[in-house]
Amino acid sequence: METPLASAKGRPEPSPASGSLADLPFVNAEEAPSAVVFSRRVPAADGSGTPGPWRDVTAAEFAEQVADVAKGLIEAGIEAGDRIAIMSRTRYEWTLLDFAAWAAGAVVVPIYPTASAEQAAWAIRDSGIRAVIAEDASCAQVIEKALNWSGVLLSPPRVWRLDEGGAEELMMRGGLVDDAVLTGRRSAVSPGSVATVVYTSGTAGMPKGAPLTHGNFLSAAANGVAMLGPLLSSVPGEPPSTLLFLPLAHVLARVLEVSCVQARIRVGHSPSLRAADLRPDLETFGATFLTGVPYVFEKIHQLGRAEARARGRGFVYDRATRVAIAYARRSLAARAGDGTGPSLFLRASHRFYEARVYRQVRDALGGKVREAICGGSALSPDLMLFFAGAGVMIYEGYGLTETSGPATVNPPARPRAGTVGPPLPGAAVRIAEDGEVLLRGPQVFAGYQPSLAGSSAAGESSSAGEPAPSDGPAPSGGSPSSGGPLAGDGWFATGDLGRLDSDGYLTITGRKKDILITHGGKNVSPGPMEDQLRAHPVVSQCIVVGNDRPYVAALVTVDRDQFVLGAAEDALSGASDLPAGAVAGSDVTGVSAGSTVSASEIGGVEVQSAITVPSSVAAEVARAVRDVNGSVSRPESIRRVRIVGGDFTRDNGLLSASLKVRRESVLDAYEADLNAVYS
Repeated sequence: METPLASAKGRPEPSPASGSLADLPFVNAEEAPSAVVFSRRVPAADGSGTPGPWRDVTAAEFAEQVADVAKGLIEAGIEAGDRIAIMSRTRYEWTLLDFAAWAAGAVVVPIYPTASAEQAAWAIRDSGIRAVIAEDASCAQVIEKALNWSGVLLSPPRVWRLDEGGAEELMMRGGLVDDAVLTGRRSAVSPGSVATVVYTSGTAGMPKGAPLTHGNFLSAAANGVAMLGPLLSSVPGEPPSTLLFLPLAHVLARVLEVSCVQARIRVGHSPSLRAADLRPDLETFGATFLTGVPYVFEKIHQLGRAEARARGRGFVYDRATRVAIAYARRSLAARAGDGTGPSLFLRASHRFYEARVYRQVRDALGGKVREAICGGSALSPDLMLFFAGAGVMIYEGYGLTETSGPATVNPPARPRAGTVGPPLPGAAVRIAEDGEVLLRGPQVFAGYQPSLAGSSAAGESSSAGEPAPSDGPAPSGGSPSSGGPLAGDGWFATGDLGRLDSDGYLTITGRKKDILITHGGKNVSPGPMEDQLRAHPVVSQCIVVGNDRPYVAALVTVDRDQFVLGAAEDALSGASDLPAGAVAGSDVTGVSAGSTVSASEIGGVEVQSAITVPSSVAAEVARAVRDVNGSVSRPESIRRVRIVGGDFTRDNGLLSASLKVRRESVLDAYEADLNAVYS
């Protein structure tokens, strides 16, 4: 059977034959030295430590700072090809250090600022990190624990802290290095040189390192700008600008960073994804377009509704939401040549809510934003239509770490709600016979890096460098490349399921593998967490959930013997099974022995129960989850656990013949419990 194939329409930007990311700041400084390429938030003049005004950084200033930090790294002993880890929230110094490391010929390894010590230790050991940039005391403590991990490295890396002037120290050290040394380092970097190693969540074992080259990033950035060009002039007479708030450990944020530097688009940085924290930066920066994940747009929408309800005008906001969705649906259909557009009544209703609701929504984004790009996980079509009706078009895209970020995106001229758009120029999408999405293009990586951890002092073996299995046949023959599910002809097996329409628009229909992606765009591997939970005596079976949800949760069945023991212990202690009024089917929050406690008293875990359980058993379940959470980052941690009735067995079809959990069957069987845990 022939496999459907969609290719980008229009001539792709040529792949770079020379040069690197390291050249971008210096090209900008030479061609447009006075162009404003960044604005950075400076502290308030009153010494309170609160954020003050935004200060512009020109292309010439940025290039000078990049050169100074790069020479400082060289003076500190960083050699070409050395790996440097950055563990920090999104801030100007992250971007500065990124380009400085590239200019020094180094490779950047991002570590999420929310990573656990175990995760940081793996990245440090697996990549052979030579230096670490930590943002503050919190990050430094995690790094210290990681470095103290048994057998991490024979030669511990040097650690600089941004809150203790680490960037400034490197600039000062750079004065001891001749400019010619830096020029030599930079000229030796080519499109084929590795720029960064980004760790992905694996289906089993520890994460795998995905090396992305300078050419991968340059192609992804150039082709993205080619398709999204109209975004850059969305506000007439206003120079394009964007506020970067996604974690720079996320490949989508890194590609945006590179795209903006390449196109000389003014960039600001904000360290938080929380809508309440983000809003002051949005209101003062004045971005013309944004890039986010569904979580951000959901929270902005929810915050607007909450504020309206606090003023007793919730019904107005809800009515305006329905009008916006209907108005946008009709407008987009008319743009695509399908229909006549909004009716006269709908247009009048839309005008009525413009000043009352829609303008406030745009003001919450800074007032100038008219377009946004969204990736990381699925965006609700209704949410996209609401923002479109409120005057902000959101263009959903799709990609992976292994594809250097977006491989498809909805084009501004013809967006289609519910899809992730056609391939970017230069990229191609194919659907395999089993429905798996395959991608190809100059932005696709060449394969996972061989693990260095297996030869470390700890002597541990790891699957991080082994080829990841491809569950479908190579579309055009060939064998997988060493290190990843990449066929000989360059097709990358994504593990996602999808379909293509007649116009080449891709719709993602599910995940072939079990990786979860939360609304915040965080990739979570449920397997290791489930294994740890099942190892606890009180837990019989479990499933970790959270795909396209706001946070990670778990459904748990309890061991019958432990259930009986818990009931006996409660009876001896005089405790009832549950607090007064609790019956089978009720929700119970944080039950400890004979009392009700807040979630914070058991490691921040909230316990629900669909059945009547001994309070001691519920407390043990919470403690089991707390222990699992200690091995993962905060965004990956289980926020809620629901104890459900029955069990997962082969007889009821919830376990396979080899006793593996059938995830989809469990989710179908416990659909009501899944909805309850997120209610």
